[in-house]
Amino acid sequence: MYWVYIIYSEKLDRYYVGYSSDLEKRLQEHNTGLSEYTSKAVDWSYCYKASFSSREEAHKEEIRIKNKKSRKYIDWLISQS
Repeated sequence: MYWVYIIYSEKLDRYYVGYSSDLEKRLQEHNTGLSEYTSKAVDWSYCYKASFSSREEAHKEEIRIKNKKSRKYIDWLISQS
């Protein structure tokens, strides 16, 4: 199983969209600086998760969300979950 996730940092007031097969490990990587984009904060937490049966499906959904380039869309998506 693969997951598309959105994490949020209150310190940066910023969202990050990604996908992973291991959510616990991935969040730990974000909060310990192993991901360059999220290394500026250590308070990342999940605010959205969606499961997919294949890596390909999860990756397509991640790209779809990122292509929106819209914080309003991400806020809407989170409110619908």
